[in-house]
This record gives sequence, structure tokens and C-alpha cells, in this order.
Amino acid sequence: MQLTELNAISPIDGRYRNKTENLAPFFSEEALIKYRVRVEIEYFIALCNLPLPQLKDFDRALFGDLRGIYTNFSAQDAEAIKEIEKTTNHDVKAVEYFIKQKFDGLGLSASKEFIHFGLTSQDINNTSIPLSLKEAVEETYIPCLDKVLVKLKELAAGWADIPMLARTHGQPASPTRLGKEIQVFITRIEEQLAVLKTIPYAAKFGGATGNYNAHHVAYPETNWKAFGTHFVEEMLGLSHSFPTTQIEHYDHMAGLFDALKRINTILIDLDRDIWTYISMDYFKQKIKEGEVGSSAMPHKVNPIDFENSEGNLGIANAIFEHLSAKLPVSRLQRDLTDSTVLRNIGVPFGHTLIGFLSTLKGLNKLLLNKEKFAEDLENNWAVVAEAIQTILRREGYPNPYEALKGLTRTNEKINRQSIAKFIDTLDVPDAIKNELKQITPANYTGI
Repeated sequence: MQLTELNAISPIDGRYRNKTENLAPFFSEEALIKYRVRVEIEYFIALCNLPLPQLKDFDRALFGDLRGIYTNFSAQDAEAIKEIEKTTNHDVKAVEYFIKQKFDGLGLSASKEFIHFGLTSQDINNTSIPLSLKEAVEETYIPCLDKVLVKLKELAAGWADIPMLARTHGQPASPTRLGKEIQVFITRIEEQLAVLKTIPYAAKFGGATGNYNAHHVAYPETNWKAFGTHFVEEMLGLSHSFPTTQIEHYDHMAGLFDALKRINTILIDLDRDIWTYISMDYFKQKIKEGEVGSSAMPHKVNPIDFENSEGNLGIANAIFEHLSAKLPVSRLQRDLTDSTVLRNIGVPFGHTLIGFLSTLKGLNKLLLNKEKFAEDLENNWAVVAEAIQTILRREGYPNPYEALKGLTRTNEKINRQSIAKFIDTLDVPDAIKNELKQITPANYTGI
């Protein structure tokens, strides 16, 4: 059966495929195979450049042809490797045999035993996966998040001077400005993004149990630790973990997933706030011709984009949480559980991108309802009590907090007139009374 959007089990490969397909070059099975081929080829080239005695005369002009094995890698190549795997029952060994076949085709059979020389499969997996992860973050994740940030900055600037009633504990509180409230989320995301960018993409590379045993016994005079560090850091652009067991310890990868999770959590917080503002009628939503909000209620325009984002980011965080908790734990020198869960790292990225794009779609639909903002402020004059009592404190007025508490905690309507009437009763100079009467919910918004 051919995989389609209708028969895919996961929605990230089905319903939402158009939002996640850019992740396929990094996290699909074909992509993993291609990254493995890339690492194997670059490792062979590094051995030539060392050089090993048996490779010192290898024609460097052929390096381009060797790199062509992975730069020109096709779906048919991936299928050929999967066919080999049916016999080997080992995915990395199948890659090795595939490359040896390519060497035969290039007339390089005499050198092919230095493919995968001295390595274990995790030297390939624990370089291929962090490499794919790094490139996915840099080429797909960050550009998508940047689009959300650009939109938020546009809204923050456009709404910088819109006064709004704040709510703490769900109750009216000292007024704020809409643009500033959006800026809070921008700053939070940017701070966590800066943390994310400092996390190394660490790779294990050191032979069967991390000690370069096979390398050292074959060429004891070679500094294999220096070679491994140069290969991982200079040729692959990763960070070399050393010492390790057979596998990467995944501490940095866990830190990366935790950072991604924190950014998702901030966006969930944003989604919920915007959803609430829509329910309060602070925002209307642009209507697209032909769309239906409810199968039963024709009037409804639901905030579905923010709900979709929240749901997908929540699923992503659940998986990121498992990955960051599980990966650093392995029995003795290794067990296979890391390999099992690593095959799923594309899943939370898929749900994350869906969440980002849904938030962005929702933000682009927002229509500011300035009248509602003004109405809420006008209906909540009690919030200027803080301002009045603070100025009275400045002037040394006795018990100002208690005086305002007595005014604002009655069941009587607090409005411009009742506040002005209260101010007139105060035993303060007229200049102070005039100063107090200038304060309104709409202008008491701080800096």
C-alpha cells in the first residue's frame, strides 16, 4: 500500500504533511541512511588525509567522486541499502557494504577495507544523528520560529500605545499596554533561543567502547584522540565527547530538547492568553470565505489556530520530556534503548513546526477591537486606587492604603465621578487634587 495523507498513521505524515515535509531531509529513514553514508565517506577521506600508510598514495582527486556518493544520494540508493539490510539485519553494516560496492564501481577495491575501519555502528549513528539534528535546527526550526518572532514584533510595535486592563488572578489590575504584553513573550522566546544556540551538538567517536582499541592496536603511534576530535569538530562541525562508553552520553542533546520544550511552553502560554483575549472580545478574527466555525452554530468563528498550536506543542513537549529523561540513561557501556527512541526525534519537531505555523496563522487573523479595550478600562476605575494611594504616601497622607481600600471594596459602582468625589474629600492641597484627577485607567500604564 502506498503511503498517502489519508492512510498515514501519524498526522504529521498525513493531515499535516504540508507543514512538516521540510523535516524529511533530516529525520526520515532515507535521511538517516544518507547521513550515515556522509559520515562514512568523510571518515575515509580523513584517514587518507592523516594519512594511514596504506592510504598515503590514494588519489586526492577522487575525493569529489567519493563525496558524490552522498551528495548525489537518491531514494534508489536508500532502497538498495535497505535491500542489503534484509541480509545483514544490521542497518549500519548495510551502509558499509553499499559504499564498498560504490568503491568497486570506481575501481577502488584495494582501499575499501578502510571503510568503517576500527569503528562501531554507534560511531556512525552518534555522529549522523547530532549532525542531522544540528542542520534541522539551523535550517528549518530557527527560520520557522523567526517568522513567529517577526510577526510578534510587528504586533508589539503596532499595539505599543494601546492601553489595556491587566488581570492578575483573573481580576482587574493596574493597566498595562497591549504591545508591552506581546513584548514579554518576544523577550522570553529570544532569551531561551539564545540559550539553545549555546548548546553543543555532541558526538561520540571512539570505537567499540570509546577507547579507540582497534585503532590503537593497528597503529599505536597515531594520536587517535586528536584525530577523532579533528574529524568530529573540524570536518563535521560537531563537538567531540570524550571519554564516553560505546555511545554518546546525550547530556547535551537532553539539554537541547529541554530548551526546545521551554520555547514551546512559552508559546503555549501565548496561545492561551490570545485565546482568552479573543473570548473577551479584545480581538475579532478575519473570516475566510467558505470557512465554517461550527457544524451547528453558524455565527461561530472559533480560535482554532491557537487551540491547534497548543495541542501540538503539548504533544511535542511530552516527547521531548521523554527523550531528555531517557537518553542519558544506559545500562553499563550501552544498551539499545537509545537507538529505539532516537528514531523518533523528528516526531516532536514535526508537532513543534505545526504549532509554530498554527500560532502564526492565528496571529495573522487578529483584528484589534479598540472599543472593547476602552470599555473595559472605563468600567474599572477602581484600578487607579493604587496610583492615588501611592501619591498620597508620597505626600505623607495618613493611612492612604486603608482609605482607598474602604472606597474600592464596597459594592457601589466605582467610576470617574466617584473617584473625583473621593479626591475632593482629601485634606491635601488643590494642586495634589488636580494631579490625582488627571489619572485615568487609560493613562495609568507605567513605562
